[in-house]
Amino acid sequence: MTKIRADREFPQAVAEWGWQFHHFGIPTTGPVPGEYAIPHLKIHVAGFETSPYGAQWMRFDPGSSMSEIIRTVPHVAFVVPDLQEALKGKTLLGEPNSPSPGLTVAMIVHDGVPIELMEFENPEKENR
Repeated sequence: MTKIRADREFPQAVAEWGWQFHHFGIPTTGPVPGEYAIPHLKIHVAGFETSPYGAQWMRFDPGSSMSEIIRTVPHVAFVVPDLQEALKGKTLLGEPNSPSPGLTVAMIVHDGVPIELMEFENPEKENR
């Protein structure tokens, strides 16, 4: 049974699972000032480094393998402590990838909304 959340309560992903908000991504079809390319993903991004709210613009190159929903619907991104654990039982939108060194991300979909899950490399985890 789905629990009804009160106005002042945080979503389950934050309150129970320990996920942390990182950014929200907004697809665009035109260039945005300050954008830079992530060539291996065929995407241009802008805004994250300067937005106090975590806004990130995303423009996709022709031939990008990102799913249609990622290219057209805004998404929210959470940092998760263990990406593989967080993906259990979720519907993936493509394979996990690494947009930058030390970071692995995966996109899932929930009720038609794309959600990005991010795991930053943890040197302590590597040494266990």
